[in-house]
Amino acid sequence: MLPKLHTSLPAPSMALTCRTPEGRERPYIGALRRHERVALTAVLPRSTGAGAVVLRIFADGSSEGTDLPFTYSGGDPLTDIYTLDITPGDFMREESGLYFYEFIIPRGMDTLFSDTRNNVDFTLVSESRGRFRLLVYADDYRTPDRLGGGIMYHVFVDRFFRGKGETRYRDDSVVDDNWAGGVPQYAVRPGDPVKNNVFFGGNLWGVREKLPYLATLGVTVIYLSPIFTAASNHKYDTADYLHVDPCFGGDAAFAALLEAAHAAGMSIILDGVFNHTGDDSVYFDRYDRYGSGAWGDPDSPYRKWFFFKDVPEGEERGDSSFASWWGIPILPKLNTSEPSCRDFFIGEGGVCEKYIRMGADGWRLDVADELPDEFLDGLRRRVKAVSPDAAIIGEVWENAADKVSYGRRRSYFRGGQLDSVMNYPLRSALIGYAETGDAVFLADELKDIYSSYPRPAADVLMNIVGTHDTERILTVLGAPDKVRDAAGLSNAERAAVRLTADERRRGLEKLRVVSALQYAVYGFPCIYYGDERGMEGLGDPFCRYPMVWDERTDAALTEHYRRLAAVRKCPVFDRGEFAVARAEEGYIEIVREKKTDDGTVRVRVGANLGSRPAVMHVDGDRTELYTGCGGRGDVTVAPCGFVFIKEEIGNTEDENKCSENS
Repeated sequence: MLPKLHTSLPAPSMALTCRTPEGRERPYIGALRRHERVALTAVLPRSTGAGAVVLRIFADGSSEGTDLPFTYSGGDPLTDIYTLDITPGDFMREESGLYFYEFIIPRGMDTLFSDTRNNVDFTLVSESRGRFRLLVYADDYRTPDRLGGGIMYHVFVDRFFRGKGETRYRDDSVVDDNWAGGVPQYAVRPGDPVKNNVFFGGNLWGVREKLPYLATLGVTVIYLSPIFTAASNHKYDTADYLHVDPCFGGDAAFAALLEAAHAAGMSIILDGVFNHTGDDSVYFDRYDRYGSGAWGDPDSPYRKWFFFKDVPEGEERGDSSFASWWGIPILPKLNTSEPSCRDFFIGEGGVCEKYIRMGADGWRLDVADELPDEFLDGLRRRVKAVSPDAAIIGEVWENAADKVSYGRRRSYFRGGQLDSVMNYPLRSALIGYAETGDAVFLADELKDIYSSYPRPAADVLMNIVGTHDTERILTVLGAPDKVRDAAGLSNAERAAVRLTADERRRGLEKLRVVSALQYAVYGFPCIYYGDERGMEGLGDPFCRYPMVWDERTDAALTEHYRRLAAVRKCPVFDRGEFAVARAEEGYIEIVREKKTDDGTVRVRVGANLGSRPAVMHVDGDRTELYTGCGGRGDVTVAPCGFVFIKEEIGNTEDENKCSENS
C-alpha cells in the first residue's frame, strides 16, 4: 500500500529583516533618510518554490515600477535566503519623496506578490494588492530633544484658572462668574452661529499660578490655546497677532508665564492660527473698529491678504463676497501666498520669529492642511534659524506620511516642514480598541503609523486622546452610544448629557488602560486640561467647561496620571525602540527598549481590555514600574488591567533609575 500523501502544502510565506546602519533590525523597510543604506534579508521556506525575490518600487502617482532584485545567498535544506542592500539613490533622483513598494516572487508557472494591511506584516498572494508605503526624507531632518521623553498639557486658557493679575475685557464681552456651575455659550443647533463672547475668566496669570500643580503631573511642555487679541473666548478669530489679549493678562502676563515656566523646566508652545483671521480684526476690520482694514478700504495694505470676489454694481457686499474658512464668515481666509501677508508671519521679524525671540518654545499650527507647502517651508526655515530646538507641530487628522489635501500630496515629514503632528490616528485606534476589545486592530494602527513616519517624527508625535475639538475622553469611553446619538440632539439637549454612575465607572476603568498606552507608545502624551481630573462632556463647546478644581475632582484618576508620569522617567520612553510583541483578542503587548552608556533597558507593556486574564511570559527577575513591585516569572494581566514590566537585563544605572522613579 502506498503511503498517504498530504493534499495541501503550507501557505507560502516570507520573513523580512531590514538592518539599519546603526545595527537596528526591523521586519519592514520603513521611512529612509535620503542617503541611508539598509540591508534586507528575505527568508523563504524552500517549499515556496521561489525562483527569485524582487523589490518593485513605484514613485507616488506612477504605474511604472523600478525592479531591484535580491541576490540568492544560500540557505539550508528547508529555507532559501536572499539579500539586497538598497539606498534611495537606487530608485530616485529627488531629495525626498513618497514611494510605494511590493515584493515579487516568480516561481515557475506563477508569481507571488506581497500584500500588507499595516505597512509591516504581509502575506503572499497571487496578484498585486496592498503595497507598502516608503517615505524618503532629508538627511539633516532633526526634531527637538525636549519633546521625546516629555509630557504635554493642553490649556484652554479661558477655562483653566482665574489668576490674580490685571486683565481687561472688550465692552461687548460677558463674564460668567459661575465657574463651578456655568455652561459654555451655545447656539440652538450645532453649527449655528454663536458670538462666543461669554468668558469664564481664565487667564495666563492663572496658568502661572498652577505651574506647581502641572509639575506634579510631570508636565514638561504646556500647549496654550490661542492667546492673541481676539473677540471670542476661543481666540481662533485673531484680531491682532502682535499682542496677547488683555483679557488673558496681555503681554505682561505672557512674559511672566514664560519666565516662571522656564524656571520650572517647562516649555511653552503657542497655537498659530495663520490660515484665517477674524472679521473683527486689524486686518479685515468689517466693523470699522480699527481703521484701514481690507473690508472697507480697497487701498488697504491688507487688501491682498484676503480673497475678495467681485460683486455686481448696486448689490450690497455680504458673506459670500469673500472666502472664509469652511464658509464661516467671521473667519476670512488669509492669502498666505501674497508676499506681504507671508512676510508678516514668517519673514524676518515677523510673527513667528517675534514670539520665539520672546521665549516661546514652538508653534502648534492650526489647520496645517490649509497652509501651502511654500508657507510651511518658509516657516520652518525662519523658526529654526532663531531656535533650532523650537517645535513645529501640525494639526493633521490623518496619516501625515501620505496625506492629500485639496488634491495635493503633502510634504509634512520630508524634513523641511513639521517636527510632529497631533496623533489623531492613535486616538481613533485607542478608542476603537476600548470599544471593541480588538487588540489586533490597535496593533495594526500602531505599526502603520510607526513604520510610515521618519523615526525623528515618530519619536515626538503628540499623542492625544482628547482636545478642544473632540468629546471628552471619559464620555467617549463610558458612553459611546451617547456620543453617537448626540448628532441628532439640539445643543440644549447635548448640554444636559451626563454619564450615569455605571457609565462613569466603566469609562474610568477603560481610561486607566487607554492612558497607560498613551504614555507607553512612541511619541509623547498630551493631557487635555481636566481629563486627568475626570471631566465629562460632548463635543465643542461642551468639552470646554471650566476646569474642575473642587470636590468633583476624581482624586484617584489624578494620582493615576502622576504615577504614569513617574513611569515615563524611564529612559526607554525617550526615543527608545518600539515594537508590538503580541496582540491576541483583547490583550496587546508592546516592547520599549533603549541602549544607553550603562547598558540596555527594556520595558514590556501589557494592556488588557478583553474579557479574560492574559499572561505575560517573563524569564527571571522583573520590576513593575507603575506599582514598584518586584517579582520573578510570568505576570497575569487582568481584564481592564495593565503592567509596565522592566526586565532585569543587567544591573545598569538606567535600570535602577526606572525603579527609583516608580
